[in-house]
Amino acid sequence: MRSWLVKEHGNPSDVLRLEEITKPSIDQNQVLIEVEAVALNFFDILLCQGKYQEKPPFPFTVGAEVSGKVVQVNEGSKFQVGERVIALPKLPAGGTAEYVAVDEQSIYPISSSMSSNEAASMFITYHTSYYALHQRANIQPGEVLLVHAGAGGVGSAAIQLGKAAGAYVIATAGGAEKTKVCRSLGADIVIDYLTEDFVQVVKEKTDGKGADVIYDPVGGETFDRSRKCIAFDGRILVIGFAGGNIPNAPTNHILVKNYSVVGVHWGLFSKLKPAEVQQEHNQLMKLYEEGKINPLIYREFDFEEVPEALNLLGDRKTWGKLVVKL
Repeated sequence: MRSWLVKEHGNPSDVLRLEEITKPSIDQNQVLIEVEAVALNFFDILLCQGKYQEKPPFPFTVGAEVSGKVVQVNEGSKFQVGERVIALPKLPAGGTAEYVAVDEQSIYPISSSMSSNEAASMFITYHTSYYALHQRANIQPGEVLLVHAGAGGVGSAAIQLGKAAGAYVIATAGGAEKTKVCRSLGADIVIDYLTEDFVQVVKEKTDGKGADVIYDPVGGETFDRSRKCIAFDGRILVIGFAGGNIPNAPTNHILVKNYSVVGVHWGLFSKLKPAEVQQEHNQLMKLYEEGKINPLIYREFDFEEVPEALNLLGDRKTWGKLVVKL
């Protein structure tokens, strides 16, 4: 089978090599999956560069989210040959390969109406956002939700899930193309942060009250300014630091304005509480079948174009998810 291998650290276009390797065998409690599509993430770039928190041994294959078809199972498996699934392969054997062997606890069934591209694109982003909004923020119908970087992977999921939960959604994005994307996802108000002050707009649209929940995957100055438009009893969700700077939260300000700063570490949650992840997956599949969520895909790439796709992702000019189709 063919697989993209990394044998030294560097930029993806310099170190990724498409090679012919042996098809993996499956251990006990594993399933062999023929990969149909792979979603790429920014941390795939960091893995190639050796800058990610996890440093797998060489050679390794990137790709944390795949969709595909089950082609081999062990006796007693809960999956069946031919079943379509989402899978989260573990490093060093990632998903930019024609076949992957994956632990059963990291495999999830999908709706029969879901395309392979949609399936590969939905898991990490939608699970992160669902966990953030429902378990960490306990979002309620009628509350105001401010989503930063609304055209990104997790941001686009948060807009759709916020609307599905009955929230009034305000989204920020940079530039005409990305603000248009946010409107298409159902955001009630869209703010172009390149030309508008989101703090002022949020206060105007809420009659000075502010946002009940703020979904922040950016950090840095965006977090600092979000504190200026958080409502009484509000919750600021710390998703990540795509802006590059990690902010400090002054506890006196948190006390005076009576809001919460809430960490969202979905990866650890998924390891500690896999049964709850399965329950949330069932809810997400239900929302998909009801037409309330639909993964946002920027572009589909051929399998031979993985380095090109990662380079484009690294430029941070894309929106939604980038998918590689096998």
